[in-house]
Amino acid sequence: MSTPIPIGPSLSRIGQIFVNVKDFDRAIAFYRDVLGMKFLFQAPPNMAFFDCDGIRLMLGVADRPELDHPASIIYYKVDDIERVYEIFKARGAEFLTEPKDHGQEIRCYIKDPDGHLIEVGQSTGILDKKQSRS
Repeated sequence: MSTPIPIGPSLSRIGQIFVNVKDFDRAIAFYRDVLGMKFLFQAPPNMAFFDCDGIRLMLGVADRPELDHPASIIYYKVDDIERVYEIFKARGAEFLTEPKDHGQEIRCYIKDPDGHLIEVGQSTGILDKKQSRS
């Protein structure tokens, strides 16, 4: 893949990700209490904000039909996937897979209360070592 041609502005930073939820209170409890995300604040009518290392995750109830759709799979990086797996499982997270080694990372999948997939991954260092040699 090549570098984009520098012709004016381009998108390079994510400021916020919206996750459409059906049961607002249940979703807040899951992301805060099960996944342990840092809860920032709630705003009317049905929005809740979490901090993901500088990127905001917004949970909200869709107020228009075009916003009422499943979320993309969000990938979260962790340092110790086995520990995260055990703790989240004990907190009630529904895992679709156990942590599995995929060569460049170990990953597993969680389903949130609205059925959205959440991928949790830990780098095995293989890709990091290749990039540092470049």
